[in-house]
Order: sequence, then structure tokens, then C-alpha cells
Amino acid sequence: MARYTGPKTKIARKFREPIFGADKSFEKKKYPPGMHGQSRHRSKVSEYGTQLKEKQKAKYTYGILEKQFRNLFNEASRRGGITGEVLLQLIEARLDNVVYRLGIARSRAQARQLVTHAHIAVNGKVVNIPSYSLKEGDVVSVRERSKSLEIITDSLAGNANRYSWLEWDQNTMSGKFVSYPQRADIPETIKEQLIVELYSK
Repeated sequence: MARYTGPKTKIARKFREPIFGADKSFEKKKYPPGMHGQSRHRSKVSEYGTQLKEKQKAKYTYGILEKQFRNLFNEASRRGGITGEVLLQLIEARLDNVVYRLGIARSRAQARQLVTHAHIAVNGKVVNIPSYSLKEGDVVSVRERSKSLEIITDSLAGNANRYSWLEWDQNTMSGKFVSYPQRADIPETIKEQLIVELYSK
């Protein structure tokens, strides 16, 4: 499966945000990488460049490939509502993202691994497709045989449900996808309108 496996801090510095989570190396160097990273006179970025950078930022943040991202945008365009917000809602409804949001995994990359290795079930049935789209009311759970995995127990040890669109039951190690989140409830600092403008050209 084609995934970015290069240096994450370098990418985070490119966007000047710790998009992959807490990163001590990023805190030491928050400026862009390269010999001109600290220069105040970096070349002016075009409108297209700004829009493209925002799309790349969203793709890296959620770990989504171009074809998948384009398909999600097309689906968002077909649905009613504000396209940019619907796009983020569809991304948030991906199984790997919900596993991460529920605290079952410490990162989206780890969540993807748990899903592909068949440790996660949806409505009682094992699903090993990270991009699986959840519907309102779906229940995501850790398989019975996987509940004692150290990688999962360690992640859940400090888990506190921080998202209003999700419900977590520690006793059953399962969470419910209650509803699609409102834009104000999604913590990522993505300017989705720029992505809509880019795809609308």
C-alpha cells in the first residue's frame, strides 16, 4: 500500500504545524526546511500554490492518497451543504480516523495498522479496510482477542472522550459514531475552502 514513510518532522516544518502530533524535533525547528528556511524573504506563493499546499496539508494530516482524496471531494460535491465542510466530515467518518479519535490508537498511522491487521470490528464484523466509511450509529470495537494487546491498552490508558460526535464505552472497548461532526468541532486547522477552490478550477 502506497503511504508516505519519509521524515515526518520535515513535512510538519513545511506546513509550520505539528500535523502528525507532538514532535520534539519540530518544536526545536518550527521554520520550513532547507537552507532558506529561516529567511524572512521567501518567494511569494501564488494563489494556486497556496491552494495546493492546503490540499497537501490535509492529505498528509489524514494519510490519504490523491485518488482517495479526489473521490471524497467528488462525493462531497454531490451531497448537499457546504462542500468543504462535507469533505471534512466524510474524511472524519473514515474508520482509521475514528479509531484514532476514539483513542484506540495514538496516531492515524497506528490506527491504519490496527485496522489492516484485523483488530477492529464494525457492528460486530471485522473490517480491515482503513478507508471504510462509517454511518451514523455504527459501533466500532476492538476484537475480543485483541483487547489485551499492549499497543491498544497503552493508548487507551490515557483516553478521555474529547469529541461530541463519538461515544466510548471502556467496559466493552467500543465506541459509537453518533453523527458527522460539525466543522467547529473538528480540531484540524485546515482551510477547506482553499481545497474546494483548487478542485473547482
